[in-house]
Amino acid sequence: MAEEEKEEAAPEPKKKSPIVLVAVLVVVGLLLATGIAFFVSKMAVESAASEANDNSGRHSDPGVFIKLGDAKEGILVNVGGPRSSKYLKTGIVLEMNPGKKDNINEETGALLPEAETKILDTTMQFLRATKIEDFDATKQDELKKQLKDLLNSVLGAGSVYDVYITSFLLQ
Repeated sequence: MAEEEKEEAAPEPKKKSPIVLVAVLVVVGLLLATGIAFFVSKMAVESAASEANDNSGRHSDPGVFIKLGDAKEGILVNVGGPRSSKYLKTGIVLEMNPGKKDNINEETGALLPEAETKILDTTMQFLRATKIEDFDATKQDELKKQLKDLLNSVLGAGSVYDVYITSFLLQ
């Protein structure tokens, strides 16, 4: 009988209402969804802002395409240092910003002589100073980006939209 009293004296555990549990889960779910939405929208805004500030993204006006060097031959340069017997024959086309009046003639769409001299000098120095290993096909995109950044530093930010390599012969 003492055992029966102990069993009766022990209170039964309270069962939580399923409505309260569902309400708590809904609130937690809404908070989680709000946090994720905030994070995604913040990343999208930052990405759009960085693209607007970065000239490597697409541009609104069409560029002017300028081929460097000889019209048929392109550029021929000794690469790999002064004692190297390696030569590079390449065709490089620049997509220039037509809005940069310091570089492009408004009427003809051609490079101004000052800009052409700066571009050729900078490009030749860049190619001569580049190591032979850096001309590997797997590093071509990095090579183009470096040349674009260098030209934009010489001509002014946003002057060169993109660099295209149309031919490439290293011998």
